[in-house]
Amino acid sequence: MGPSVSREIASPPEVAWRLLTHVDDWPRWGPTVAGGTVPGGVIGPGATGTVRTAVGVSLPFTITEFEDGRSWAWSVAGVPATKHRVTPTKGGCVVSFEVPWWAPGYLVVCALALVRIERLAAAS
Repeated sequence: MGPSVSREIASPPEVAWRLLTHVDDWPRWGPTVAGGTVPGGVIGPGATGTVRTAVGVSLPFTITEFEDGRSWAWSVAGVPATKHRVTPTKGGCVVSFEVPWWAPGYLVVCALALVRIERLAAAS
């Protein structure tokens, strides 16, 4: 992968993990995501589904890495995309996003997503 951005969140890691893995929550925190579908509504190892972009284009995705409760990565339309990680801390957790080396500009979008995740986790 490549560069990353992270944010410490004063909420239990399970809350952040739920936000990251339930596709119905993706549009609530992902600035570039308008929706998603996956069987059962929750991603897992090797899961496949579709993600709908903010401009209305639906693209297939595959979960390429998955460590339950800790991290997952995916490819979208066959292209390696973001890796999502939750690291427990004494006061809550750190949520981080890692992007491919060729997409450092996407870190700005990821930083905004982290602010939204923090707000949503605090409200849970």
